[in-house]
Amino acid sequence: MPIGNPRITGHTFLAGLYKDGYFPDQVVDRGRDILLRLCERIEADRPADLSALYVLTHAATEEFNALEAEFEAAGSEIETVAREEIGGDFWVVAQAYGFADADIEELIAPREW
Repeated sequence: MPIGNPRITGHTFLAGLYKDGYFPDQVVDRGRDILLRLCERIEADRPADLSALYVLTHAATEEFNALEAEFEAAGSEIETVAREEIGGDFWVVAQAYGFADADIEELIAPREW
């Protein structure tokens, strides 16, 4: 399902990680894909409230938790810069879909990074 939200289609996810050679593009691509799948799920499921949104963002956060091993295998890690970039993009997603009251920490509550 193609993403229809112009705020998302016009956004470059994880842009800061792509600009930093410490983060391998092939792994960052997988992170970008997680965020795009999250957007697709939001558009398909249309969460009615923050609780429903958090279910979707928590599932995506768990996918990032699993991605940490790929960063490590490539000689990188989800460290401070990456945490800020990923968390910021979860915030962009929440805002783009009308969840202005979303708590950024709750969006990524199950994170292990």
